[in-house]
Amino acid sequence: MGALLSPRPAFQVTPRAGGWQVGMRGFWPRVSLNSMKVVLLGATGMIGSRIATEASARGHQVLAVSRSGQSPVPGVTATAADASDTAKVTELVAGADVVVSACVPPRDGTDPRGPFLALNTALVEAARAAGVRRLVVVGGAGSLEVAPGQAVADQPGFPEAVLPEALAHRDVLDFYRTVDDLDWTYISPAADIAPGARTGVFRLGGDRLLTDDHGNSRISAEDYAIAVVDELETPAHPRARMSVAY
Repeated sequence: MGALLSPRPAFQVTPRAGGWQVGMRGFWPRVSLNSMKVVLLGATGMIGSRIATEASARGHQVLAVSRSGQSPVPGVTATAADASDTAKVTELVAGADVVVSACVPPRDGTDPRGPFLALNTALVEAARAAGVRRLVVVGGAGSLEVAPGQAVADQPGFPEAVLPEALAHRDVLDFYRTVDDLDWTYISPAADIAPGARTGVFRLGGDRLLTDDHGNSRISAEDYAIAVVDELETPAHPRARMSVAY
């Protein structure tokens, strides 16, 4: 699929020939056997729009869901919905192969922890109701560990301005770790993620914060999107957290 990982054999990913059932209801037209039906929530954000771009470029059928209903990529089907509306999300994800959440905690100055946990709880309920087993979640970096049991967000000097959002993401990871009836994957980016180049070269990890030789932890949103779509195509981290960094 044109995506390469860091040249470490343990991390090498190969595409799979995914299948799908014809005649599914909802937004899905008939597509090739290699195409997956992906519902992407939070599709117009920095990360969500790049996941939409990557998945669409690989030939997957993407339904981009956001509050605005705008399409992040020309030709990608889009619709407006509130991700916390269980009934509406259930309707939208029916027949999908996988649901991807690129939603972020509220950034209006209020405590985001309760609302963000409620949104993800609603998303899990919607997936269950629709019979969709696979759920991939764009996570945060604050819960990654710099040493066993020592999270980034708990370190002295962690920026107060982003601490509530980091804790909201950590609450959601703790919640997903209690979900044992769905094949979820929580994907943490590096500490610094921003628009950049699509290089196709990066490392995958688990709960530990990945840093380079200079102690920097970073990833472009474009390369993060590659890792997300790789995981969609070749699930390697069921019911687990993975991380992505240079």
